[in-house]
Amino acid sequence: MKIHKLIAAGLTTLILGSGAFAQSSKNETSVEDEYMSSMEDVVITEMANSDVRENKLVALQYLEAAAEKGNVSKDMLNALDQLAGEGISTQSRTKGRLSNNYPDIRAKACDILGKVGTEEAAYVLTQVVKYDNEPWVLSRAIHALGEIGENEDDKVTDTIAFISNRVEVLNPTSSLAAEIIDAYEKLLPKTKNRKPVIDSLSRIASDYRFVRPVRTKALELLRANSGATSEKKSNDK
Repeated sequence: MKIHKLIAAGLTTLILGSGAFAQSSKNETSVEDEYMSSMEDVVITEMANSDVRENKLVALQYLEAAAEKGNVSKDMLNALDQLAGEGISTQSRTKGRLSNNYPDIRAKACDILGKVGTEEAAYVLTQVVKYDNEPWVLSRAIHALGEIGENEDDKVTDTIAFISNRVEVLNPTSSLAAEIIDAYEKLLPKTKNRKPVIDSLSRIASDYRFVRPVRTKALELLRANSGATSEKKSNDK
């Protein structure tokens, strides 16, 4: 406990110190600024990699602040990648048992990646969607992908459609289905091949395990895009 408080205090000092040096022109980066930024990256990386859960939570606080300011470095993005895969892509074991399965940390990292909003952040989120099995984390990752809105070569919608099919079979939840529909609504204008999305929406709309408002919303989105889909098919002929 004392260790993570000391690290957090040190990081706060670094951040406050960096603000004191930010008096020079915006077009010039001083040696002091570069040093402070580098040290901040090092401390956040160490906290993200720590075996202490509280350190990871503190790292997320500073990463969220950086994302809100639009000041996320490559090292910070790597730290978010690490935290988004905590217990999935990165595993620690104690006496053979997984000791770092922290879905709350993964979910928060997904929220922050959505605020980062870059192509690199979107890629990390698609990896979360592919490999995480926790509905709560999947919901946050899919929501963040919808907020970012990137869908180059339909990679995002194809990934969401694939996972939608998987969770409908293994663990269907109305809250996750609702996030999937919302993401589709935001991503469809940038989607070339809409068939996987249409198929996914059709399954949700007809699956009575989902609550009525979710099925209704899926059906409404289907109807709203049926004309556009038909028109696209005609243009492709």
